[in-house]
Amino acid sequence: PTSPAQKLVFNRVNGKRPQVLPQQVSAPEECYTLAHEENVRFVYEAWQQVEQQLDGSRSGESACGPVQYIEKTPNPGLKNFVPIDLEEWWAQQFLAKIENCS
Repeated sequence: PTSPAQKLVFNRVNGKRPQVLPQQVSAPEECYTLAHEENVRFVYEAWQQVEQQLDGSRSGESACGPVQYIEKTPNPGLKNFVPIDLEEWWAQQFLAKIENCS
């Protein structure tokens, strides 16, 4: 059974409405091959299984399965490391690309 590919969804930043572009400016629609969609589906489903197994091992349901790595002695070079919100970064890149096209 083939399921439709996941669509990218960008939430509004700070509740602001996105700028409306004139109709003449339109971005070309991206085409995904069947192989690409199969790869994305495979990775998505595999990751969902890992998350379910991790949740099961935390609640004591399973003695074996994936193990989450937690560093015992933190690297001092990473003391000030701040992870980025990848979804937010992609949204900013997407909006910047739209603004540069207008």
